[in-house]
Amino acid sequence: MSINLHCVHRDYRIRADVIEHPGIPTPWAGGCLITTPEGRTTKRIPLPLQCAFLADLENAQRASIAHGKWLVDQHLDHGRELH
Repeated sequence: MSINLHCVHRDYRIRADVIEHPGIPTPWAGGCLITTPEGRTTKRIPLPLQCAFLADLENAQRASIAHGKWLVDQHLDHGRELH
């Protein structure tokens, strides 16, 4: 099961892509997809390994969106690639 939430940040569309892994204590794997203003979408970008799996769906969605916003800021302010 994949659960999605989205927002727009600095003209980039960020979609949380949270995947459930039933049967483990922290079943929600956070990640996001980022669509540029030109319409190009990244592949799924997972949360960093140390915080990739969360016990609560809502927290996984919020962490995924926050990570996507940070990635967009890094891209626009510091020229880092979105990946």
